[in-house]
Amino acid sequence: MNSILSKIADKSATVGVLGLGYVGIPLALRLSQVGYPTIGFDVLEDRIEGLNAGLSPIKHIEHAKIAEMRQAGFVATNDFSRAAECDVLIICVPTPLDKAHIPDLSFVTATMESIAPYLRAGQLLSLESTTWPGTTEEVLLPYVTAAGLEVGKDFYLAYSPEREDPGNIHFSTRTIPKVVGGHTPACLEVGTELYATIIDQVVAVSSTRAAEMVKLLENIHRSVNIGLVNELKIVTQKMGLDIFEIVDAAATKPFGFTPYYPGPGIGGHCIPIDPFYLTWKAKEYGVHTRFIELAGEINQAMPDYVVGKTVEALNKQGKALKGATVLALGIAYKRDVDDMRESPSVFVMEKLRDWGAEVAYSDPNVPVFPPMREHSFELTSVELSPEVIAGFDAVLLLTDHTDFDYDLIRDNARLLIDTRGKYRDGGDNIWKA
Repeated sequence: MNSILSKIADKSATVGVLGLGYVGIPLALRLSQVGYPTIGFDVLEDRIEGLNAGLSPIKHIEHAKIAEMRQAGFVATNDFSRAAECDVLIICVPTPLDKAHIPDLSFVTATMESIAPYLRAGQLLSLESTTWPGTTEEVLLPYVTAAGLEVGKDFYLAYSPEREDPGNIHFSTRTIPKVVGGHTPACLEVGTELYATIIDQVVAVSSTRAAEMVKLLENIHRSVNIGLVNELKIVTQKMGLDIFEIVDAAATKPFGFTPYYPGPGIGGHCIPIDPFYLTWKAKEYGVHTRFIELAGEINQAMPDYVVGKTVEALNKQGKALKGATVLALGIAYKRDVDDMRESPSVFVMEKLRDWGAEVAYSDPNVPVFPPMREHSFELTSVELSPEVIAGFDAVLLLTDHTDFDYDLIRDNARLLIDTRGKYRDGGDNIWKA
């Protein structure tokens, strides 16, 4: 243990980041900034080529930062034999659900298969991908023991959930506190020592299972509260009340209330997915997580609600949805990012298309609709102008990017359906959904 701790202390430890996406790239940047020799691993050739050319694949990370990282010695590769060079291996790969809401750990297991031949004494392996409590012990540990290594003696195993918030200018990888759990006390010591060199505050917990549960609690908390406010939006609209006004007023209470705002659904890799990791695992213990599942059902139903309000609004103007032209504003899952993972905008667009509408979109952060595992549109972003906006039967505000000219949109849309509360004062052409 003294060997790896001394390498961490003088930052001579070579760190391998496995998975170069919205979590792996910011982590690699931070590691490189503090002086660690850093290797990035991925299976996407275009991702590797772009990073090695100093180009960022993520909107909120500047090309200049990638170029600086490259100058500091960072290299991206798909040669997993280089894992043998690494003193630290950090896994940051996706952990999606399948269509039956069963956890899909194929990216994690594929990564472990790739690095298993190169595991050696003196390494720290840390998993950051969100998953169910027990994954580190039940999935990663067997690969380590199969390599003839003894965890806590000559090899160190930890779990530290990612907490990246793409596009949030108020927090960075360095300033977001880092939860760490180790398989043994020695593993926890090595894990906390590593993360303490790159993160301002490290929060140690009793086990990898506890750390895995922390991440699920964080996102279940958000899912449940967003589900609540989405349901209240439907109720208040029936009552002729503005849910955004009500949440804003409630938020003036200086204690006991945290504001959450409704929308067309929930997106990103965390909130729509993570709660179902726990509902799946809880069944092993004979527990039915009704509250969590209900919130998920409400949130997943919001795209249908938005489509229903769109149909209602078009009908009021004597227009059927079939054959109507609809412009979706914003297809990233949240404001001012280019992240499309689980975006509710895409689900709304698909439902509109399935019901016969001609769908187009405008998003300043997503110029071309990207390849997605379960969604397909051959579309490019429409540039907004008075003539373009007026040419659609309905304009549907789904993601409220700051780059949109909201006055231009309001003044020229024949029918404007607002899912984000941007048009509080209403108007003859504005519908709330």
